[in-house]
Amino acid sequence: MGANFPEGKMSETEREYAANYRKPPVHTRFKKGQSGNPRGRTAKNLPALLAAALNEKVTVTENGKRRQVTKREAVIAQLVNKSASAELRATKMLIDMLRDIEKKAEPAATAKSPFGPTDKEVMQQLITRLRRNMCNGCPWAARRGDLDGSADGRDAETMGQTQSAE
Repeated sequence: MGANFPEGKMSETEREYAANYRKPPVHTRFKKGQSGNPRGRTAKNLPALLAAALNEKVTVTENGKRRQVTKREAVIAQLVNKSASAELRATKMLIDMLRDIEKKAEPAATAKSPFGPTDKEVMQQLITRLRRNMCNGCPWAARRGDLDGSADGRDAETMGQTQSAE
């Protein structure tokens, strides 16, 4: 402490830097105008909390064997088992869940094609014509032609042109 001052008395500058009870060192103190927690408290996101809780593992004993499953799987298994034992509440919950799942899956399944039936027919004719033109002389091209309805692998337009030329 100060050599020129009696014991217990300090200069003002020494007193500012003294680390005592309720007076931490200056370099560890909060700076003026700066918050103690700049990022703030983490927000509690309900969907994230629910997902984290449902993804936790629990040990389940089935048929005398122990295995680990997620809480989500355990809840669904219990719901299905209670529904199978004719518990009406569980059955209603299960049916409602299935309806929600079907509604969410329905828009993806019923994605409308931008092509109408006539467009599809034209595209199919174009594909068969391209296959025939690309595969002239291929042994398997004649077999595909049999499936399309023409015996020698040529389409109706080329048949009409050759007949009119003769």
